[in-house]
Amino acid sequence: MVVSAAGGDPSPFFEQWAREYGSVFRVPTAMGQNQLVLCDPKAISHLYSKETYGFVQTGFNRGFFEILIGRGLLWAEGDSHKRQRKALTPAFSAPAIRHMLPIFLDSAYKIKNAWDALLDGKEETIIDVEECLDTIGIAGFSHDFKTLEGQESSIANVFAAFGRHKLNMLEMVHLMLLTVFPILWRLPTSLVGLAEELSSTVGAISKTLLTKTRSEKIGEEKGDRSIMGLLIRASGSNSELRITDEEVLAQMKVLIVAVYPNSQWTLLELCRNPALQDKLREEQLIHFGSGCDPTYEQLSNNLPYLDAVVHETLRMHPPLWWTIRTSTGDDIIPLSKPIRSANGQIVDRISIAAGQEVLVPIRMINRSCDFWGPDAKAYKPERWLSNDDLPVEAKLLAGHRHLLTFSDGATTCLGKHFALAEFKAILSVLIRHYIFEFRDGSQTKYEMGKGLLPRPKAVGEEGCCFPLRVRRVE
Repeated sequence: MVVSAAGGDPSPFFEQWAREYGSVFRVPTAMGQNQLVLCDPKAISHLYSKETYGFVQTGFNRGFFEILIGRGLLWAEGDSHKRQRKALTPAFSAPAIRHMLPIFLDSAYKIKNAWDALLDGKEETIIDVEECLDTIGIAGFSHDFKTLEGQESSIANVFAAFGRHKLNMLEMVHLMLLTVFPILWRLPTSLVGLAEELSSTVGAISKTLLTKTRSEKIGEEKGDRSIMGLLIRASGSNSELRITDEEVLAQMKVLIVAVYPNSQWTLLELCRNPALQDKLREEQLIHFGSGCDPTYEQLSNNLPYLDAVVHETLRMHPPLWWTIRTSTGDDIIPLSKPIRSANGQIVDRISIAAGQEVLVPIRMINRSCDFWGPDAKAYKPERWLSNDDLPVEAKLLAGHRHLLTFSDGATTCLGKHFALAEFKAILSVLIRHYIFEFRDGSQTKYEMGKGLLPRPKAVGEEGCCFPLRVRRVE
């Protein structure tokens, strides 16, 4: 998307254009091209229903994914995507995630132990709330990266480099040209270099773990239900669902890059709204004040305010701001409400030609007053406490809980339940033991950090530094 080449959020533009031109409109892109932007729920559902065959990744995206992670699930289309997804599904089933819950909780307590050491002898301290790889490391690969024990993570260092990187004019032009000429990904720009460095770093770790796992035959052991173990079994299968070593390594890269845990947005919102933080803590302490921890069933069904906070964060702060696909053939996209076309006609469907790029503005729709009501821009977990309270318009939207955050259809995020369980488990432990405040009180300013995924950062700090004032719950 050219409008975001410098890293800005195009959502306000999409919202303004939807008001002016209707729920479907075209925006010009590089070299005389254009994208069709879909803000109509029926049109969006149509696109998702035809993904990987009727609508596929753009050349821009596939080129980037191939550099970053290889020819895995994010890169694949059609029959290859279908085969890989079926092979990976057991690793993200409810029984598999239930088995991983102790690992998520163990990682949360590692964070607690590290923070307790920083708080030793103090009433409060300033902590840079950083991401950690321990949870996905153990759950995904039967491996502990030990980042919470003070060991430096080469992967985290590359992520930090992405956060510090600023696009120069040449790179901005390069990104614009890539939308038309994906082959230009082969040019050795500094941005491409960072992507290759991350791919190389993750790839080296992945190959080491793959060799280690195979030599120990962990993947053949009944007790190993890590994602790594299940991938090994899938690669050793003789069935039509067998995945290659290259695809195994690509999935490992996806897990590290795409499921890299991020609770920072939730903590930011809970610092902005101390009453919400207190309410969440009260719910957790009522259930788990005696030192016990939630079961998988409790995390899934019995903690309504925790569930509400997590889903409100997913609504307000989706990691991906839009989806862009290319039509493989001529198509007719249906609309839920008629609009006035450019020639003045009232239409209830849009005809497109093969090769048309189509964009779904996820962040804009997640925050749209047209779907979520007049308080759509406010962080309000209470909207999730009863499905009956959701606006009728929001219920028309596709996706998990009417959110586009995890996409939908054939490309819906395979690891969404993994991510939700991990997110809830870690937040449950931290909110029971700590009170979070902005470092400099209400005067603290935060902004959108740049990188592979949007993250909050303190204004004026290097990279994606996210310092908070932390004290123990008495």
